[in-house]
Amino acid sequence: MIKILDSKNITAEQIISRQIADESAVEQAVDEIINRVRTVGDYALFECCRRFDGVELAELAVSEQEISEAKQAVGAEFYEILRKAAQNIYDFHIRQKREGFMFTKEDGQILGQRVLPLKRVGLYVPGGTASYPSSVLMNAIPAQVAGVKEIIMVTPPGKQGKIAAEILAAADVAGVHKIFKLGGAQAVAALAFGTQTVPAVDKIVGPGNIFVAMAKRKVYGVVDIDMIAGPSEILIIADSTASPRLLAADMLSQSEHDKLATAVLITTDKAQAVAVSDELERQIPLLNRAEIARTSIDDNGKIIVVADLQEAARLSDLIAPEHLELAVTDPFALMCHIRNAGSIFLGQNTAEPLGDYFAGPNHVLPTGGTARFSSPLSVDDFIKKSSYIYYTKAALAAVRDDVATFAASEGLTAHARSILMRFEEDEN
Repeated sequence: MIKILDSKNITAEQIISRQIADESAVEQAVDEIINRVRTVGDYALFECCRRFDGVELAELAVSEQEISEAKQAVGAEFYEILRKAAQNIYDFHIRQKREGFMFTKEDGQILGQRVLPLKRVGLYVPGGTASYPSSVLMNAIPAQVAGVKEIIMVTPPGKQGKIAAEILAAADVAGVHKIFKLGGAQAVAALAFGTQTVPAVDKIVGPGNIFVAMAKRKVYGVVDIDMIAGPSEILIIADSTASPRLLAADMLSQSEHDKLATAVLITTDKAQAVAVSDELERQIPLLNRAEIARTSIDDNGKIIVVADLQEAARLSDLIAPEHLELAVTDPFALMCHIRNAGSIFLGQNTAEPLGDYFAGPNHVLPTGGTARFSSPLSVDDFIKKSSYIYYTKAALAAVRDDVATFAASEGLTAHARSILMRFEEDEN
C-alpha cells in the first residue's frame, strides 16, 4: 500500500529517495560487448543476437517487404492514428527550428553563426517483449524537422526474429531511412563505431535498459548522446477539486512502466489522500501489468499532504520530476511557481498519456531530478552550430594591441605574435 506522509514531519530523504546503484557488473559486461563489436563488427552482432535475444538472424537489416507487411498488419485505422500523432509532433517541433544569424560592424567586421543539421543519427527503440511506436515518432520527427539526412533505427527482434509491426509502421510514418534488428549494448556500439553493415552515426538518441544506458555513457565522446534515461516518474499536485479516481489512474499510468517507476501525489487535502490510496488498491488488480504497478506503488510511491499549493510547488522543485500534473483549479497560476519539470500537464483533463502519444511535445524527458538543468528532447538535439568571424585589415589594426596584450597576460606569446606579425611589413 502507498505511503501517506505529512509534509510537517517529512525528511529530505523521504521527499527525494533516488539511490545511486552499484553498476560495476553492468559496466564490465558492457565493456566486453563494446570491445567485441568494435573488433569484429557484424560477427559480434549476430553472436549477441543468439546470446541475448535467443534468435538466429539471416540479415540484420529490415527489408522493404517487412515494412510493407507491417503496414498491412497494423491496419488502416492504427496507421492513420500514427499519422495524426506524427502531425501533432511535427507541428510542435517545427516551432523549435532556428536559423543562423549574421551582423556587421562599421569597421568591416562580419560576425555570425551557422546552424546545421547533423548528418546521420541513430535512434534506439526498446523492443523484444514490448512495443513502443511512440518512441519512434518522438525521436525521429525532431530529427526530420532539423534536417538530418539519414536516420538509422535499431530495435531488438522478438523470438521469431521479427520487429513488432507497430514499430515498423511508426518508422515508415516518421521517415526513418534504415532499420536494423539490434538491441542492447551491442546496438549502441554498432551505431557508435560502425560495422560492415551498420553505419556509424554522429549521435545516438532513445531510451533503453541499464545496459543501453551504460553503453551510451561509454561511447559518449565518440558520438554525442541525448541523455541517460532513468525509470519513469510522475508527480501530481492536486487540490480538493481533483477526483481521487482520476488521480489514482494517472499515477498508475506511470507505475505500470517499471517496478522502479515513481508516482508521487502532493495534495492539500488529507481526506483526498486517503481516498486516492483506496482507489489505488481498487484499480491495481484491474491492470494487465498489475504486478509491476503494485511493486512500483508499494516501493516508490508516496502521497504527501501539504498546507497549501505554495508548499507543493516548493517540494515539486526539489523533486524536479519528469512528468508533472497540476490537477488544480488554476493550473496556469500554479505553473508560474514551478521551475523544475520535464513536461507539465495543466488541469483536470490533461492526463499524462496525452504527452506520451499524441499532443505533440516530446515525451523523451529528463529523469532522476535532471530537470533541474536539462530539457526534453528537441530539434536542438539534432543540430550543431558554428560561429564565423571576418575582419578587414583596418578592423584588425584597431584592436591588434588589445588582443596582443590580452594574449601576453596569459603568457601566450605565439598568440600575440600571430596578430602583430600581420603589420610588420607595414611598419618597416
